[in-house]
Amino acid sequence: MLKELTEWNYFDSYYFQKLNKLSESEAKRNISHLKQLQEIRDYKIKQERQRQEEQERKRKDISISINELKEIFLNLFSGKDQNGKEINAQRRGYLFEEFLKKLFLNEGIEVTEPFKIVGEQIDGSIKYDGEHYIIEAKWHDKWSASDSLYQFAAKVEGKMYGRGVFISINGFSPDSVQALTTGKALRTILLDGGDLVPITEGMYTLREMLDNKIKAAQTMGRIYVDSTNLADKVIRQ
Repeated sequence: MLKELTEWNYFDSYYFQKLNKLSESEAKRNISHLKQLQEIRDYKIKQERQRQEEQERKRKDISISINELKEIFLNLFSGKDQNGKEINAQRRGYLFEEFLKKLFLNEGIEVTEPFKIVGEQIDGSIKYDGEHYIIEAKWHDKWSASDSLYQFAAKVEGKMYGRGVFISINGFSPDSVQALTTGKALRTILLDGGDLVPITEGMYTLREMLDNKIKAAQTMGRIYVDSTNLADKVIRQ
């Protein structure tokens, strides 16, 4: 029907000229406007299809088994790359980001590359369940303290409907988590190595973990929980 309307070119003289109840020029303007709307819609559909195809291509390009992901993860804990070569802290941080990217894409979660905006470095972002989350990933030899969390929280709060996922391999100090949540809007969920290990072991999926984390934040006000034991309310705080 839409195709027929946009291609309409017959204007019966009886109604348009003789009775003068309809305006041919107005009808043509409306048809032209409808064509423009259709073109805009078709362009957006094409863009979305291309975006989905690109995500699928990326996923296939890095398609990797859970056992391979587990091996990469264990090597990082040993301070080695995928080839068993010793790596420094900076290199390990970079490889950790690459590991997370593969983990997300492996489950069909849309990922963007790291990017910079004025005064900020963003490790990347994901689109999950229709929402965009900016990502920060840290591989430190001790838990992440307040400074890192505050800086990340400021990045999240500076975005429209901002949400964030902060991943610290060795967790977070209890004081920093409490300070981040007391009297503040909850826009960030926290992950650590304990959340990632069961995923690499195939005990549950990344999507299941994120669902549990988000549910805990939205229903219990908890941003740092043991996502495998939410039914028993085992909270790390």
